[in-house]
Amino acid sequence: MIELLREAAQKAPDHVAVITPEAATTFAELTERAERAAAALTAKGIRRLAVRESDPVRVFALHGAASLAGAELCVYPLAADAATVATYRERLEHDVLVTREDGHGEGVVDPDELLGWAERATGDLPLDERPVMVMTTGTSGHPQAARHDWGRLLRVAGRINPTPDHRWLLAYGLNQFGGLQILIHVATAQATLVAAETFQPRDALAAMREHGVTHASGTPTFWRFVLTEVRRDGGPVPPLRQVSLGGEAVPSALLDQLRSTFPDARISQIYGATEMGQNITVRDGRAGLPLSVLDEGGDVVFKIVDGELHVRSRSSMLGYHGQEPLAEGQWRATGDLVEVVDDRIMFRGRRSEVINVGGVKVHPLPIEEVVSKVEGVAIAHAFGRPNAMVGNIVALEVVPVPGTDEEELQAAIRAACAHLPRASQPRSITIVPTMETSGNKVNRGTRK
Repeated sequence: MIELLREAAQKAPDHVAVITPEAATTFAELTERAERAAAALTAKGIRRLAVRESDPVRVFALHGAASLAGAELCVYPLAADAATVATYRERLEHDVLVTREDGHGEGVVDPDELLGWAERATGDLPLDERPVMVMTTGTSGHPQAARHDWGRLLRVAGRINPTPDHRWLLAYGLNQFGGLQILIHVATAQATLVAAETFQPRDALAAMREHGVTHASGTPTFWRFVLTEVRRDGGPVPPLRQVSLGGEAVPSALLDQLRSTFPDARISQIYGATEMGQNITVRDGRAGLPLSVLDEGGDVVFKIVDGELHVRSRSSMLGYHGQEPLAEGQWRATGDLVEVVDDRIMFRGRRSEVINVGGVKVHPLPIEEVVSKVEGVAIAHAFGRPNAMVGNIVALEVVPVPGTDEEELQAAIRAACAHLPRASQPRSITIVPTMETSGNKVNRGTRK
Protein backbone atom coordinates (compact mmCIF):
# COMPACT_ATOMS: atom_id res chain seq x y z
CA MET A 1 0.00 0.00 0.00
CA ILE A 2 2.77 2.48 0.89
CA GLU A 3 4.23 2.38 -2.63
CA LEU A 4 0.84 3.39 -4.05
CA LEU A 5 0.55 6.31 -1.63
CA ARG A 6 4.10 7.44 -2.32
CA GLU A 7 3.58 7.37 -6.08
CA ALA A 8 0.35 9.35 -5.79
CA ALA A 9 2.00 11.88 -3.47
CA GLN A 10 4.91 12.29 -5.86
CA LYS A 11 2.75 12.83 -8.94
CA ALA A 12 0.00 14.96 -7.38
CA PRO A 13 0.86 15.88 -3.77
CA ASP A 14 -2.01 18.38 -3.43
CA HIS A 15 -4.68 16.14 -4.93
CA VAL A 16 -7.37 15.31 -2.36
CA ALA A 17 -7.16 11.66 -1.41
CA VAL A 18 -10.01 11.48 1.14
CA ILE A 19 -13.05 13.63 1.87
CA THR A 20 -14.81 13.07 5.19
CA PRO A 21 -17.51 15.13 6.92
CA GLU A 22 -14.71 16.68 9.00
CA ALA A 23 -11.97 17.47 6.47
CA ALA A 24 -10.21 16.84 3.17
CA THR A 25 -6.79 15.15 3.18
CA THR A 26 -4.27 15.22 0.34
CA PHE A 27 -2.08 12.35 -0.82
CA ALA A 28 0.99 14.18 0.48
CA GLU A 29 -0.55 14.48 3.95
CA LEU A 30 -1.72 10.88 3.91
CA THR A 31 1.72 9.59 2.90
CA GLU A 32 3.49 11.65 5.55
CA ARG A 33 1.25 10.24 8.26
CA ALA A 34 1.84 6.72 6.99
CA GLU A 35 5.61 7.15 7.05
CA ARG A 36 5.52 8.63 10.56
CA ALA A 37 3.38 5.74 11.81
CA ALA A 38 5.71 3.24 10.13
CA ALA A 39 8.65 4.72 12.04
CA ALA A 40 6.61 4.47 15.25
CA LEU A 41 5.69 0.82 14.65
CA THR A 42 9.34 -0.02 14.05
CA ALA A 43 10.55 1.94 17.10
CA LYS A 44 7.98 0.26 19.33
CA GLY A 45 8.67 -3.20 17.89
CA ILE A 46 5.02 -3.69 16.92
CA ARG A 47 4.73 -6.54 14.41
CA ARG A 48 1.04 -7.32 14.73
CA LEU A 49 -1.77 -4.88 15.54
CA ALA A 50 -5.53 -4.63 15.57
CA VAL A 51 -7.20 -1.35 14.61
CA ARG A 52 -10.59 -0.12 15.77
CA GLU A 53 -11.12 3.23 14.10
CA SER A 54 -13.97 4.95 12.28
CA ASP A 55 -11.93 7.59 10.45
CA PRO A 56 -10.93 6.36 6.97
CA VAL A 57 -7.96 8.75 6.84
CA ARG A 58 -6.40 7.18 9.91
CA VAL A 59 -7.10 3.64 8.68
CA PHE A 60 -5.76 4.45 5.19
CA ALA A 61 -2.53 5.85 6.67
CA LEU A 62 -2.14 2.96 9.11
CA HIS A 63 -2.43 0.46 6.26
CA GLY A 64 0.35 2.30 4.49
CA ALA A 65 2.41 2.36 7.66
CA ALA A 66 1.99 -1.33 8.39
CA SER A 67 2.89 -2.30 4.83
CA LEU A 68 6.08 -0.21 5.08
CA ALA A 69 7.03 -1.57 8.50
CA GLY A 70 6.20 -5.17 7.60
CA ALA A 71 3.60 -5.35 10.39
CA GLU A 72 0.38 -7.35 10.11
CA LEU A 73 -2.62 -5.06 10.54
CA CYS A 74 -6.21 -6.19 11.08
CA VAL A 75 -9.18 -3.79 11.22
CA TYR A 76 -11.93 -4.78 13.64
CA PRO A 77 -15.62 -4.11 12.89
CA LEU A 78 -16.99 -1.00 14.58
CA ALA A 79 -20.21 -2.81 15.44
CA ALA A 80 -18.36 -5.10 17.87
CA ASP A 81 -18.83 -4.16 21.53
CA ALA A 82 -16.00 -4.16 24.08
CA ALA A 83 -16.59 -7.77 25.08
CA THR A 84 -16.50 -8.92 21.46
CA VAL A 85 -13.33 -6.92 20.82
CA ALA A 86 -11.74 -8.64 23.81
CA THR A 87 -12.75 -12.01 22.35
CA TYR A 88 -11.25 -11.08 18.98
CA ARG A 89 -8.00 -9.98 20.61
CA GLU A 90 -7.68 -13.23 22.54
CA ARG A 91 -8.54 -15.44 19.58
CA LEU A 92 -6.34 -13.57 17.09
CA GLU A 93 -3.53 -12.96 19.62
CA HIS A 94 -3.54 -9.18 19.24
CA ASP A 95 -1.58 -7.72 22.16
CA VAL A 96 -1.74 -4.24 20.57
CA LEU A 97 -5.05 -2.50 19.84
CA VAL A 98 -4.89 0.86 18.07
CA THR A 99 -7.96 2.89 19.00
CA ARG A 100 -9.10 6.25 20.38
CA GLU A 101 -11.69 4.51 22.58
CA ASP A 102 -11.45 3.79 26.29
CA GLY A 103 -12.37 0.57 28.03
CA HIS A 104 -10.31 -1.93 26.07
CA GLY A 105 -7.81 -2.90 28.74
CA GLU A 106 -4.05 -3.15 28.27
CA GLY A 107 -2.02 -2.80 25.12
CA VAL A 108 -4.01 0.14 23.74
CA VAL A 109 -2.22 2.68 21.54
CA ASP A 110 -3.76 5.94 20.33
CA PRO A 111 -3.56 6.10 16.52
CA ASP A 112 -2.57 9.77 16.65
CA GLU A 113 0.49 8.82 18.71
CA LEU A 114 1.64 6.69 15.77
CA LEU A 115 0.53 9.02 12.97
CA GLY A 116 2.15 12.03 14.65
CA TRP A 117 5.49 10.33 15.41
CA ALA A 118 8.48 12.67 15.24
CA GLU A 119 10.46 10.75 12.61
CA ARG A 120 9.40 9.48 9.18
CA ALA A 121 10.35 6.09 7.78
CA THR A 122 12.12 6.67 4.49
CA GLY A 123 13.33 3.18 3.62
CA ASP A 124 11.99 0.63 1.17
CA LEU A 125 9.44 -2.10 1.75
CA PRO A 126 10.39 -5.41 3.37
CA LEU A 127 10.09 -7.73 0.40
CA ASP A 128 10.20 -11.02 2.32
CA GLU A 129 7.08 -10.47 4.44
CA ARG A 130 4.25 -8.00 3.79
CA PRO A 131 1.29 -9.37 5.76
CA VAL A 132 -2.21 -8.02 6.24
CA MET A 133 -5.20 -9.68 7.90
CA VAL A 134 -8.86 -9.27 6.94
CA MET A 135 -11.81 -10.57 8.95
CA THR A 136 -14.85 -12.08 7.26
CA THR A 137 -18.21 -10.43 7.90
CA GLY A 138 -19.64 -13.51 9.57
CA THR A 139 -23.09 -13.06 7.97
CA SER A 140 -23.47 -16.84 7.68
CA GLY A 141 -21.38 -17.92 10.65
CA HIS A 142 -18.54 -17.01 13.04
CA PRO A 143 -16.14 -14.36 11.65
CA GLN A 144 -12.76 -15.73 10.64
CA ALA A 145 -9.48 -13.94 9.97
CA ALA A 146 -7.85 -14.43 6.58
CA ARG A 147 -4.10 -13.87 6.29
CA HIS A 148 -3.11 -12.06 3.08
CA ASP A 149 0.08 -10.72 1.55
CA TRP A 150 0.29 -7.22 0.04
CA GLY A 151 2.19 -8.57 -2.95
CA ARG A 152 -0.74 -10.80 -3.89
CA LEU A 153 -3.40 -8.20 -3.19
CA LEU A 154 -1.69 -5.58 -5.34
CA ARG A 155 -1.49 -7.76 -8.44
CA VAL A 156 -4.74 -6.18 -9.58
CA ALA A 157 -3.20 -2.71 -9.25
CA GLY A 158 -1.27 -3.10 -12.50
CA ARG A 159 -4.57 -3.07 -14.42
CA ILE A 160 -5.79 0.23 -12.92
CA ASN A 161 -5.06 3.45 -14.78
CA PRO A 162 -4.76 6.87 -13.10
CA THR A 163 -8.16 8.59 -13.01
CA PRO A 164 -7.79 11.58 -10.66
CA ASP A 165 -11.20 12.96 -11.66
CA HIS A 166 -12.99 9.92 -10.21
CA ARG A 167 -14.65 10.22 -6.82
CA TRP A 168 -15.36 6.88 -5.15
CA LEU A 169 -17.89 6.44 -2.37
CA LEU A 170 -16.80 4.38 0.62
CA ALA A 171 -19.79 2.06 1.06
CA TYR A 172 -18.01 -0.88 2.68
CA GLY A 173 -16.79 -1.04 6.25
CA LEU A 174 -13.05 -0.55 6.58
CA ASN A 175 -12.86 -3.95 8.25
CA GLN A 176 -14.30 -5.62 5.13
CA PHE A 177 -12.37 -6.91 2.15
CA GLY A 178 -14.51 -4.67 -0.06
CA GLY A 179 -13.39 -1.64 1.95
CA LEU A 180 -9.74 -2.61 1.58
CA GLN A 181 -10.22 -3.05 -2.18
CA ILE A 182 -11.65 0.47 -2.45
CA LEU A 183 -8.61 1.89 -0.61
CA ILE A 184 -6.31 0.03 -3.00
CA HIS A 185 -8.23 1.23 -6.04
CA VAL A 186 -8.32 4.89 -4.92
CA ALA A 187 -4.59 4.90 -4.16
CA THR A 188 -3.70 3.19 -7.44
CA ALA A 189 -6.00 5.38 -9.54
CA GLN A 190 -4.88 8.50 -7.61
CA ALA A 191 -8.58 9.26 -7.27
CA THR A 192 -10.59 10.64 -4.32
CA LEU A 193 -12.37 8.65 -1.62
CA VAL A 194 -15.61 10.12 -0.25
CA ALA A 195 -16.76 8.95 3.17
CA ALA A 196 -20.27 9.63 4.43
CA GLU A 197 -21.26 10.36 8.03
CA THR A 198 -22.11 6.65 8.45
CA PHE A 199 -22.42 3.61 6.23
CA GLN A 200 -26.20 3.90 6.24
CA PRO A 201 -27.61 4.26 2.69
CA ARG A 202 -29.37 7.52 3.59
CA ASP A 203 -26.06 9.14 4.59
CA ALA A 204 -24.33 7.57 1.59
CA LEU A 205 -26.89 9.11 -0.76
CA ALA A 206 -26.41 12.50 0.88
CA ALA A 207 -22.63 12.25 0.46
CA MET A 208 -22.98 11.27 -3.19
CA ARG A 209 -25.07 14.36 -3.82
CA GLU A 210 -22.94 16.77 -1.80
CA HIS A 211 -19.50 15.74 -3.04
CA GLY A 212 -20.22 14.81 -6.65
CA VAL A 213 -19.45 11.10 -6.35
CA THR A 214 -18.90 9.56 -9.78
CA HIS A 215 -18.21 5.94 -8.85
CA ALA A 216 -19.74 3.77 -6.12
CA SER A 217 -19.31 0.14 -5.14
CA GLY A 218 -21.49 -1.66 -2.60
CA THR A 219 -23.35 -4.83 -1.81
CA PRO A 220 -26.67 -5.57 -3.55
CA THR A 221 -28.37 -5.01 -0.18
CA PHE A 222 -26.77 -1.55 0.03
CA TRP A 223 -27.99 -0.66 -3.46
CA ARG A 224 -31.53 -1.86 -2.72
CA PHE A 225 -31.65 0.50 0.27
CA VAL A 226 -30.18 3.36 -1.78
CA LEU A 227 -32.89 2.88 -4.40
CA THR A 228 -35.48 2.91 -1.63
CA GLU A 229 -34.08 6.19 -0.27
CA VAL A 230 -34.12 7.75 -3.76
CA ARG A 231 -37.82 6.86 -4.07
CA ARG A 232 -38.54 8.02 -0.53
CA ASP A 233 -37.04 11.51 -0.58
CA GLY A 234 -37.61 12.40 -4.22
CA GLY A 235 -34.32 14.33 -4.37
CA PRO A 236 -31.88 14.50 -7.29
CA VAL A 237 -30.39 11.23 -8.51
CA PRO A 238 -26.58 11.30 -8.37
CA PRO A 239 -25.16 11.27 -11.92
CA LEU A 240 -23.03 8.19 -11.34
CA ARG A 241 -20.71 6.93 -14.06
CA GLN A 242 -20.01 3.58 -12.39
CA VAL A 243 -22.14 1.32 -10.20
CA SER A 244 -20.40 -1.80 -8.87
CA LEU A 245 -21.93 -4.63 -6.86
CA GLY A 246 -20.21 -7.35 -4.86
CA GLY A 247 -20.39 -9.48 -1.75
CA GLU A 248 -23.76 -11.11 -2.52
CA ALA A 249 -25.57 -12.66 -5.48
CA VAL A 250 -27.16 -10.02 -7.71
CA PRO A 251 -30.78 -10.58 -8.84
CA SER A 252 -31.71 -9.51 -12.35
CA ALA A 253 -34.51 -7.30 -11.00
CA LEU A 254 -31.95 -5.19 -9.12
CA LEU A 255 -29.84 -4.80 -12.25
CA ASP A 256 -32.91 -3.56 -14.12
CA GLN A 257 -33.71 -1.05 -11.36
CA LEU A 258 -30.14 0.26 -11.29
CA ARG A 259 -30.08 0.70 -15.06
CA SER A 260 -33.34 2.63 -14.90
CA THR A 261 -32.21 4.85 -12.00
CA PHE A 262 -28.63 5.48 -13.21
CA PRO A 263 -28.94 5.42 -17.01
CA ASP A 264 -25.47 6.88 -17.63
CA ALA A 265 -23.63 4.46 -15.34
CA ARG A 266 -21.73 1.35 -16.31
CA ILE A 267 -22.91 -1.48 -14.06
CA SER A 268 -20.39 -4.10 -12.97
CA GLN A 269 -20.63 -7.19 -10.80
CA ILE A 270 -17.54 -8.15 -8.83
CA TYR A 271 -17.19 -11.76 -7.77
CA GLY A 272 -14.72 -12.48 -5.00
CA ALA A 273 -14.42 -13.12 -1.29
CA THR A 274 -12.29 -12.20 1.69
CA GLU A 275 -10.50 -15.52 1.43
CA MET A 276 -10.04 -15.60 -2.36
CA GLY A 277 -9.47 -11.97 -3.27
CA GLN A 278 -11.13 -10.24 -6.20
CA ASN A 279 -11.63 -12.89 -8.85
CA ILE A 280 -13.60 -11.53 -11.78
CA THR A 281 -15.62 -8.50 -12.88
CA VAL A 282 -18.68 -8.97 -15.11
CA ARG A 283 -19.84 -5.95 -17.10
CA ASP A 284 -22.46 -7.38 -19.47
CA GLY A 285 -25.37 -6.32 -17.25
CA ARG A 286 -26.75 -9.84 -16.80
CA ALA A 287 -27.18 -11.77 -13.57
CA GLY A 288 -24.72 -14.56 -12.82
CA LEU A 289 -21.36 -15.31 -14.43
CA PRO A 290 -20.75 -16.03 -18.12
CA LEU A 291 -20.09 -19.69 -18.80
CA SER A 292 -16.84 -18.68 -20.49
CA VAL A 293 -15.17 -18.14 -17.09
CA LEU A 294 -14.79 -21.92 -16.85
CA ASP A 295 -12.54 -21.84 -19.91
CA GLU A 296 -10.30 -18.96 -18.87
CA GLY A 297 -6.90 -19.41 -17.28
CA GLY A 298 -4.39 -16.90 -15.96
CA ASP A 299 -4.55 -15.61 -12.40
CA VAL A 300 -8.03 -17.02 -11.72
CA VAL A 301 -9.52 -20.39 -12.72
CA PHE A 302 -13.07 -21.62 -11.97
CA LYS A 303 -14.70 -25.03 -12.00
CA ILE A 304 -17.99 -26.51 -10.78
CA VAL A 305 -17.89 -29.59 -8.55
CA ASP A 306 -21.17 -31.19 -7.46
CA GLY A 307 -23.03 -27.94 -8.00
CA GLU A 308 -20.56 -25.82 -6.03
CA LEU A 309 -18.26 -23.21 -7.52
CA HIS A 310 -14.54 -23.76 -6.91
CA VAL A 311 -11.78 -21.25 -7.60
CA ARG A 312 -8.01 -21.17 -7.80
CA SER A 313 -6.58 -17.67 -7.56
CA ARG A 314 -3.12 -16.13 -7.33
CA SER A 315 -4.58 -13.38 -5.13
CA SER A 316 -6.13 -15.73 -2.58
CA MET A 317 -5.29 -15.67 1.10
CA LEU A 318 -2.33 -17.47 2.63
CA GLY A 319 -4.65 -19.20 5.08
CA TYR A 320 -6.69 -18.57 8.22
CA HIS A 321 -5.06 -17.37 11.41
CA GLY A 322 -4.06 -20.30 13.57
CA GLN A 323 -4.28 -22.82 10.75
CA GLU A 324 -1.77 -24.37 8.38
CA PRO A 325 -0.94 -22.27 5.28
CA LEU A 326 -2.71 -23.20 2.06
CA ALA A 327 -0.78 -25.10 -0.55
CA GLU A 328 0.30 -23.09 -3.60
CA GLY A 329 -2.29 -23.34 -6.39
CA GLN A 330 -4.85 -25.06 -4.17
CA TRP A 331 -8.48 -25.19 -5.32
CA ARG A 332 -10.96 -23.70 -2.85
CA ALA A 333 -14.64 -24.47 -2.49
CA THR A 334 -16.42 -21.11 -2.42
CA GLY A 335 -19.56 -22.33 -0.65
CA ASP A 336 -21.63 -20.86 -3.51
CA LEU A 337 -24.09 -23.31 -5.04
CA VAL A 338 -24.63 -22.69 -8.74
CA GLU A 339 -26.53 -24.02 -11.72
CA VAL A 340 -25.69 -23.70 -15.40
CA VAL A 341 -28.62 -22.14 -17.29
CA ASP A 342 -27.96 -21.71 -21.01
CA ASP A 343 -24.76 -19.63 -21.18
CA ARG A 344 -24.79 -18.43 -17.55
CA ILE A 345 -23.66 -19.72 -14.19
CA MET A 346 -26.53 -18.76 -11.89
CA PHE A 347 -26.12 -18.53 -8.13
CA ARG A 348 -28.64 -20.50 -6.05
CA GLY A 349 -27.39 -19.66 -2.57
CA ARG A 350 -24.69 -20.52 -0.09
CA ARG A 351 -24.25 -24.13 0.94
CA SER A 352 -24.88 -23.04 4.51
CA GLU A 353 -28.20 -21.42 3.51
CA VAL A 354 -29.93 -24.46 1.99
CA ILE A 355 -33.36 -24.94 3.58
CA ASN A 356 -34.37 -28.54 4.26
CA VAL A 357 -38.15 -28.70 3.86
CA GLY A 358 -39.35 -32.24 4.57
CA GLY A 359 -36.21 -33.69 2.98
CA VAL A 360 -36.35 -31.37 -0.05
CA LYS A 361 -33.40 -29.01 -0.43
CA VAL A 362 -34.63 -25.49 -1.18
CA HIS A 363 -32.35 -22.68 -2.32
CA PRO A 364 -33.33 -19.17 -1.15
CA LEU A 365 -32.00 -17.05 -4.02
CA PRO A 366 -34.43 -18.25 -6.74
CA ILE A 367 -37.29 -17.43 -4.35
CA GLU A 368 -35.88 -13.96 -3.68
CA GLU A 369 -35.45 -13.46 -7.44
CA VAL A 370 -39.17 -14.11 -7.98
CA VAL A 371 -40.28 -11.95 -5.06
CA SER A 372 -37.97 -9.03 -5.91
CA LYS A 373 -39.74 -8.66 -9.27
CA VAL A 374 -43.09 -8.01 -7.56
CA GLU A 375 -44.04 -4.35 -7.77
CA GLY A 376 -43.73 -2.72 -4.36
CA VAL A 377 -40.90 -4.95 -3.07
CA ALA A 378 -37.73 -3.11 -2.11
CA ILE A 379 -35.84 -6.00 -0.48
CA ALA A 380 -36.75 -9.66 0.02
CA HIS A 381 -35.01 -12.26 2.16
CA ALA A 382 -35.99 -15.95 2.11
CA PHE A 383 -34.80 -18.20 4.94
CA GLY A 384 -35.66 -21.35 6.84
CA ARG A 385 -37.83 -21.33 9.95
CA PRO A 386 -38.00 -24.45 12.15
CA ASN A 387 -41.23 -26.45 11.89
CA ALA A 388 -42.20 -29.52 13.91
CA MET A 389 -43.83 -31.27 10.94
CA VAL A 390 -41.31 -30.85 8.10
CA GLY A 391 -38.15 -29.67 9.85
CA ASN A 392 -38.24 -26.21 8.24
CA ILE A 393 -40.55 -24.05 6.21
CA VAL A 394 -39.64 -21.21 3.87
CA ALA A 395 -40.19 -17.84 5.52
CA LEU A 396 -39.94 -14.47 3.88
CA GLU A 397 -39.15 -11.00 5.17
CA VAL A 398 -39.95 -8.10 2.84
CA VAL A 399 -39.13 -4.40 3.02
CA PRO A 400 -41.77 -2.59 0.95
CA VAL A 401 -41.35 0.41 -1.30
CA PRO A 402 -42.62 3.48 0.63
CA GLY A 403 -46.35 3.95 0.23
CA THR A 404 -47.11 0.33 -0.71
CA ASP A 405 -50.27 -1.27 0.71
CA GLU A 406 -49.04 -4.19 2.83
CA GLU A 407 -52.05 -6.48 2.37
CA GLU A 408 -52.02 -6.04 -1.39
CA LEU A 409 -48.26 -6.65 -1.43
CA GLN A 410 -48.59 -9.93 0.49
CA ALA A 411 -51.29 -11.11 -1.91
CA ALA A 412 -49.13 -10.21 -4.91
CA ILE A 413 -46.15 -12.08 -3.44
CA ARG A 414 -48.20 -15.22 -2.85
CA ALA A 415 -49.54 -15.05 -6.40
CA ALA A 416 -46.02 -14.65 -7.81
CA CYS A 417 -44.75 -17.64 -5.80
CA ALA A 418 -47.68 -19.92 -6.68
CA HIS A 419 -45.81 -21.48 -9.61
CA LEU A 420 -42.81 -22.42 -7.46
CA PRO A 421 -42.42 -26.03 -6.26
CA ARG A 422 -44.55 -26.57 -3.15
CA ALA A 423 -41.54 -26.85 -0.83
CA SER A 424 -40.22 -23.48 -2.12
CA GLN A 425 -43.43 -21.55 -1.58
CA PRO A 426 -43.16 -19.16 1.41
CA ARG A 427 -45.43 -20.22 4.29
CA SER A 428 -44.73 -17.07 6.27
CA ILE A 429 -44.48 -13.54 4.85
CA THR A 430 -43.55 -10.73 7.20
CA ILE A 431 -43.49 -7.08 6.16
CA VAL A 432 -40.63 -5.33 7.97
CA PRO A 433 -39.51 -1.66 7.99
CA THR A 434 -35.86 -2.58 7.46
CA MET A 435 -33.63 -5.63 7.13
CA GLU A 436 -31.13 -6.96 9.65
CA THR A 437 -27.70 -6.59 8.04
CA SER A 438 -24.01 -7.00 8.83
CA GLY A 439 -21.55 -5.08 6.70
CA ASN A 440 -24.45 -4.05 4.44
CA LYS A 441 -25.16 -7.72 3.75
CA VAL A 442 -28.35 -9.51 4.77
CA ASN A 443 -27.83 -11.77 7.79
CA ARG A 444 -28.71 -15.19 6.48
CA GLY A 445 -29.47 -18.61 7.91
CA THR A 446 -32.32 -20.45 9.62
CA ARG A 447 -34.18 -18.41 12.24
CA LYS A 448 -36.43 -19.26 15.14
